[in-house]
Amino acid sequence: MGTALVYHEDMTATRLLWDDPECEIERPERLTAALDRLRQRGLEQRCLRLSAREASKEELGLVHSPEYVSLVRKTQVLGEEELQALSGQFDAIYFHPSTFHCARLAAGAGLQLVDAVLTGAVQNGLALVRPPGHHSQRAAANGFCVFNNVAIAAAHAKQKHGLHRILIVDWDVHHGQGIQYLFEDDPSVLYFSWHRYEHGRFWPFLRESDADAVGRGQGLGFTVNLPWNQPGMSCQVGMGNADYVAAFLHLLLPLAFEFDPELVLVSAGFDSAIGDPEGQMQATPECFAHLTHLLQVLAGGRVCAMLEGGYHLESLAESVCMTVQALLGDPAPPLSGLMVPCQSALESIQSARAAQAPYWKSLQLQDVTPVPTSPSTHSPEGRPPPLLPGGPMCKAAAPAPAPSSLLDQLCLCPAPSVRTTVALTAPDITLVLPPDVIQQEGSALREETEAWARPHESLAREEALTALGKLLYLLDGMLDGQVNSGIAATPASAAAATLDVAIQRGLSHGAQRLLCVALGQLDRPPDLAHDGRTLWLNIGGKEAAALSMFHVATPLPVMTGGFLSCILGLVLPLAYGFQPDLVLVALGPGHGLQGPHAALLAAMLRGLAGGRVLALLEEDSTPQLAGILARVLRGEAPPSLGPSSVASPEDVQALMYLRGQLEPQWKMLQVGAFTPQK
Repeated sequence: MGTALVYHEDMTATRLLWDDPECEIERPERLTAALDRLRQRGLEQRCLRLSAREASKEELGLVHSPEYVSLVRKTQVLGEEELQALSGQFDAIYFHPSTFHCARLAAGAGLQLVDAVLTGAVQNGLALVRPPGHHSQRAAANGFCVFNNVAIAAAHAKQKHGLHRILIVDWDVHHGQGIQYLFEDDPSVLYFSWHRYEHGRFWPFLRESDADAVGRGQGLGFTVNLPWNQPGMSCQVGMGNADYVAAFLHLLLPLAFEFDPELVLVSAGFDSAIGDPEGQMQATPECFAHLTHLLQVLAGGRVCAMLEGGYHLESLAESVCMTVQALLGDPAPPLSGLMVPCQSALESIQSARAAQAPYWKSLQLQDVTPVPTSPSTHSPEGRPPPLLPGGPMCKAAAPAPAPSSLLDQLCLCPAPSVRTTVALTAPDITLVLPPDVIQQEGSALREETEAWARPHESLAREEALTALGKLLYLLDGMLDGQVNSGIAATPASAAAATLDVAIQRGLSHGAQRLLCVALGQLDRPPDLAHDGRTLWLNIGGKEAAALSMFHVATPLPVMTGGFLSCILGLVLPLAYGFQPDLVLVALGPGHGLQGPHAALLAAMLRGLAGGRVLALLEEDSTPQLAGILARVLRGEAPPSLGPSSVASPEDVQALMYLRGQLEPQWKMLQVGAFTPQK
């Protein structure tokens, strides 16, 4: 269905006409730098380009008062001194004779994007706009924002398209209080914002930006605030990739799945990226590809992102490119740095979970005791030591590289021309696949296949050998960079042996860290080493067990809520902490997953290893699963599971037991109450 890019060059017209150090960073080059980089990367050409239109008076009136709209309209005829005087009546705002036109275009761009997505013209998109919107209120401009673009889009989606559940994700570094005020009593809009807060000492200095501001009236629980409280460390606040991913996995996504949105709107502010003078954060641009990817598993992939802040032009441009790449379905580049959330981030996440627990069933059976704050939180020593992939020993984290060096090192390797390959053995299976999914014809050499099969009695039969040859050929193509992801089949009787061969082949042919997620009755290979090169997760074991930090088993959850809790609370934190460069997903005997569940798991694991995921299926299940998995692995959104049910007490008990066993070594799991680092 494609990705829309909405823009209009007139939005570069507004600029500051007088000296104001606070406002001078909001300048036209923010748009031109982002658009130029999209063109350089060839991303604009891959999108459906839409020219923004002006929002009408009636559309602006969905969230703004007539008097305020009239006031902004009058700025078109004011002189410079009058504009400066009017601007001084608001907080951190400047007006220009073109402001009304540009602000109407910014709001209209969001409306066009929502219409294009909800009518099925495109799957998702980005509105590249200014002025931004999330601080704007019903009758007031605020924080560079004139009209509240995302709020207008949400109200429009409800009024025109009849939507009942809209998720707004605000990853700008400032609290979008304008959106919060407009929807704080509305249960049809779930608003999530993380923001630099520092216990109320960071702009906009609002008590209602704290974690305990959860909405009011019928909207209680539908405002989710995650305040970052850690003060500056060597002029850097320090929230980075691990902190942002942990916030999604442990707070946002559990609530989002329970809410089951019909549309996701993103207040995409990139002042939360590295190098930005406002945010002073450490998240690198590729992190926004991962965040976007995680949001695409919601609402059938209907995601509309709209630009908010972002004032370091290089960081802004790269982050916009990463977001668009993810919207287009490209694999996300691996995250840089060790995935170890800082203690202050864990405290903030857990405080927000505790504030939200009374309103969300997905949190009520879990440990949501607020994490005690320790004095060490406010110093560099407060960051927990990172996990070393080679073992449980830890060492202190190295100082963060300068923003310029990280941006210079950013890997933007193009995805392989063959995104997904399906290697089937049964000639009578006919699948309807997207045109860019290839059905593999080749196979590994017979002698080579037999050599790999020789230690396994179950691989001696001809049908197992044939399937193994196809898998080896596909795996080599992935390891050589010719194919990004793939699906292979094997006889049920040979599933465990085939998986063992795939692991050993991957490790011997270039994979440095291999993640294997085995579902169903698949025993751990007996020769699997504990050297940190392989992380083995078995979902479907007889009992919850952590044989080591790299070999984990848990019973297969029996309900949708339990399955989601297992994926979000165990599998993905371990996977992101491990940072694999190859992922194997094996659906073995008795895996019990329906197509949508298997698709969701594959889609979420696709965020790892640059999308290099190989799914191994039993031949009998291939017709039911291969088609849906192929579409997901090539970048399409998985089908919605519908509202998630509550995890059973047994599932929660197994999850909490494993987390307790593994938290000391795997810091991405650490969100419950814990002993502060000394």
